[in-house]
Amino acid sequence: MPRRTSTEQRTGPRYLASLPVRAEWDTEGGAHVVAEGTTENVGPEGTLVHLQRELPDVGSRVQLVVFNEGGEKLKVVTEVLRLERNAAHPQAALQLLGAADEWRGLIWEPAAPRITQPEEDEDEDIEDEQE
Repeated sequence: MPRRTSTEQRTGPRYLASLPVRAEWDTEGGAHVVAEGTTENVGPEGTLVHLQRELPDVGSRVQLVVFNEGGEKLKVVTEVLRLERNAAHPQAALQLLGAADEWRGLIWEPAAPRITQPEEDEDEDIEDEQE
């Protein structure tokens, strides 16, 4: 029986992040598509995005614009690696074709989970309750 193995090609951890995006691409038929959506997660060299309706073809180039509260945050060119054709939640995995340093600094690193330390007063309150 043939054995299937897959190689993990991710270059770093992916962080859950829901950022508004706009994706633009051209279809094989020559139509220009503009789709709004959100990121599901972000990695150091790409993202998984949920698009409302239409998905680009695997291997196609997509111009992705990531927004923040103030407007456009970063514009990058990506390539479609794979698709999740779930009718209720269609997704495309996109890999950066450039601007990796800007992506890491503006999108990926800020999405990393932050661990906050409890304030000292909270620790003292807990000790007082135990006495």
